[in-house]
Amino acid sequence: MEIVNKEEFLAQKRFIIRKLMEAIFIYPTDTIYGIGCNAENKDLVTRLRMLKKRFGMPFSVIPPSKKWVEENCDVDKKAAFWIGKLPGPYTLIMNLKNKKAVANNVNLDGKTLGVRIPNNWFSKIVTEMGVPVVTTSANVSGHNFLTCLDDLDPNLKKGVDIFIEEGVIEGRPSTLIMLDGSKIEITER
Repeated sequence: MEIVNKEEFLAQKRFIIRKLMEAIFIYPTDTIYGIGCNAENKDLVTRLRMLKKRFGMPFSVIPPSKKWVEENCDVDKKAAFWIGKLPGPYTLIMNLKNKKAVANNVNLDGKTLGVRIPNNWFSKIVTEMGVPVVTTSANVSGHNFLTCLDDLDPNLKKGVDIFIEEGVIEGRPSTLIMLDGSKIEITER
C-alpha cells in the first residue's frame, strides 16, 4: 500500500490521478475517511465489495460535477435544493435516469444512486479524474469507521493500493437525504 499526504499528492497530481483510475484507494472527506475506486470499473467495484464484505448494500459516488448529477439523475425541485447545498456532509439518494452512468454493481438495483460531494479538496481531484468515484466508509462493514491511518483494518489494508493521508478526521458518516420518493426522508448516521 502506497501512502501519500496531501502535499505529496498535489506535487505529483497527474501521475497519482492516473494511478487512482485503476486502484482501490482511501481518501479524506469532510466527515471521515472514505474508500473508493473508479465507479465505472466493474472489476474494481467487485474488489471493493470483497474488501468491505459488503454485498447487499449499494455504494454511493462522488460525481465529477453537479452537471454530471443533473445529466444522470432525476432532478426535481427538492433535489435541486439539496444539490445546491453541496458540497457538504450529505448523501443524496436520487432516482437514476442513466443506468450506464456507473458500473451495475455500484448501486445494485439500478433504480437509485447515492450522490455525495464532500467539502474537501479531494472532491476537486474527482472533478479532474472526470469519472464518478465510489464513496463509502473506509472500514469492513459492521466495524468502526476510519478516522486515522493507525486504525486501518489489517484485512482492508491488504487490498488498498493507495492511502491519501490527512491526519485524524473526527467526524461522523454523512447524513442520508432520501429524494427518491414523494417526500424527503433524512437519516442522521
